Amino acid sequence: MKYVALVLANLRRKKVRTLFTMLSIAVAFVLFCFLSAISLAFSLGVDISGADRLIAIHKVSIIQPLPMSYLERIRQQDGIVQATHASWFGGIYQDPKNFFPQMAVDPETYLDLYPEFVVPAEQKAAWVADRTSAIVGRKTAERFGFEVGERIPIQGTIWRKKDGSALWEFTIAGIYEGNDPAVDETNLFFHYDYLDEARQTGEGLVGWYIVRIDDPERAVEIAGRLDAGFANSRFETRTTTEKAFVQSFANQIGNIGKILKAVMSAVFFTILLVAANTMAQAVRERTGELAVLKTLGFANGTVLALVLAESLVIAGIGGAVGLAIGWLWVSQGDPTGGFLSVFFMPPRDLLFGIALVVGLGLVAGAVPALRAMRLGIVDGLRST
Repeated sequence: MKYVALVLANLRRKKVRTLFTMLSIAVAFVLFCFLSAISLAFSLGVDISGADRLIAIHKVSIIQPLPMSYLERIRQQDGIVQATHASWFGGIYQDPKNFFPQMAVDPETYLDLYPEFVVPAEQKAAWVADRTSAIVGRKTAERFGFEVGERIPIQGTIWRKKDGSALWEFTIAGIYEGNDPAVDETNLFFHYDYLDEARQTGEGLVGWYIVRIDDPERAVEIAGRLDAGFANSRFETRTTTEKAFVQSFANQIGNIGKILKAVMSAVFFTILLVAANTMAQAVRERTGELAVLKTLGFANGTVLALVLAESLVIAGIGGAVGLAIGWLWVSQGDPTGGFLSVFFMPPRDLLFGIALVVGLGLVAGAVPALRAMRLGIVDGLRST
């Protein structure tokens, strides 16, 4: 602690340069926070996908439907605890830019398979009781101001009603929340029966099946057995783990995510290199002063520690400010207005950011600190 005044005095020597170095580091770590959130957003929740859930789709493509009659056959298979289905609706609310996912499901079995979607008991009961009702995620509800009991119109882009109309109306029976920050809160779920009874075509068809198995270790075996049971039929299936299924969607938009991450990573590390070079330059300018310290009896280890401490203080202040601003900014939510289903900074990435701050301070100060430690008194005084 007795050398704190000396370290602070060195930082105040070139106040403008020290300030801008810290600001550069702060900007870099604000970008790091956004990089972390974007990386999570484009993973589409792969990390929290249920290990005990399988997804069965049409062998050709997910846009090809499967018959509703498969449900009971799937439930009778060994190793399957529960099964349900879902169908993509693809409607528009007021304007095409107001995109959010809408799916037709069986309310009770769907929520049973997805306990991460938390709905108050009374709202769940209201949803189950009213076939024209729906539940919507908290994020979408806040985005559009949806309230429980409100009637909302959605223009169908895939399914039309038997009367020729494309307008479907739903009563918001409840608002669900995720039991984890990474759970998607942008969906709208409504009764499959309502869709199936009212649509012009596609009666008795569903989009895909979701299956819960008794042992995740048996996922490959059960998936293979399911597909074999529907082989050579008109509607052959392809069954995978939910994680693999979600990952396939993430890969489809992965190029966008990779480009964004590559650009932000390049900017991040460029700023860090500039900041590290600035700190190294500050030490080189004080070569003569370091020689004087050694003349006064400062040991090599002490000189090394002083230079490293200065580097750590600059990196620490700049990094702390950057992480704090970045975390607060990311906490405000999706900057795209709803395009990203999940947008937040995981705690593990915040800890990694703190480690990066410390690492930056050590790496940036290591070379000049070693140089200062090895500096000869005569050589140092000669350079003044």
